[in-house]
Amino acid sequence: MALTIIEAFATIQMVDVHLPTTDGRHLVLLRYTKPRKEHELLLHLLGMILPAQSAPRLSS
Repeated sequence: MALTIIEAFATIQMVDVHLPTTDGRHLVLLRYTKPRKEHELLLHLLGMILPAQSAPRLSS
């Protein structure tokens, strides 16, 4: 059963979104994909919540 839960959560992806700015830098957003209903149910049953999406940062 634990392997099934891990496999279900493995479908949540972490992505870095890089958006160029007009001054040549990049706005970087670290995001995870939206949890599906099965993820939300598993998180609830496990008493867990996903962390808030992180704040954007600028890179040069």
